[in-house]
Amino acid sequence: NSNENLLVCAPTGAGKTNIAMISILHELRKRMRDGVLEDTEFKIVYVAPMKALAAEVTATFSKRLQPLGICVKECTGDIQLSKRELSTTQMIVTTPEKWDVITRKGGDVSAAAEVRLLILDEVHLLNDERGAVIETLVARTLRQVEVSQSMIRIVGLSATLPSYKDVASFLGVNLKTGLFYFDHNYRPVPLD
Repeated sequence: NSNENLLVCAPTGAGKTNIAMISILHELRKRMRDGVLEDTEFKIVYVAPMKALAAEVTATFSKRLQPLGICVKECTGDIQLSKRELSTTQMIVTTPEKWDVITRKGGDVSAAAEVRLLILDEVHLLNDERGAVIETLVARTLRQVEVSQSMIRIVGLSATLPSYKDVASFLGVNLKTGLFYFDHNYRPVPLD
């Protein structure tokens, strides 16, 4: 019931996609009246590490959010969005590199300025060769919040990682209320 940044670290299959969905519904609820979306001047960005995962996430969330009138589009190296598509889409599923390009260049500033929720899937990849791009996205988003005084919620989803408190601090997560860590001892389905 809050708008604070979150970091959820849990093993594969523990329901992190459902955490993303709950975060999306929380954001949408603020823009609805009597079950109808009144405010469409916002963006939800879901950053997936690979194009294949981006396509899967797009299909899943399109199906789930279509009854609410939410347009979900994939924007990766293979799939481009026109300015019109970008402006009429409420949820963009993208890769770190593509979102970096969109937010870095001046032409699509309006799309970046409308972001109210940034979901970073597989945020543990900060410790990977592509980690610098994810780090740049987070820093750019936090800077945008600071400069514009607008609220952009960051939700990080990760497999278990050893430095979860450091990652949480970097994402601007309150360690007492916004950090949820389930180590390898937690399994959604216990192994026999």
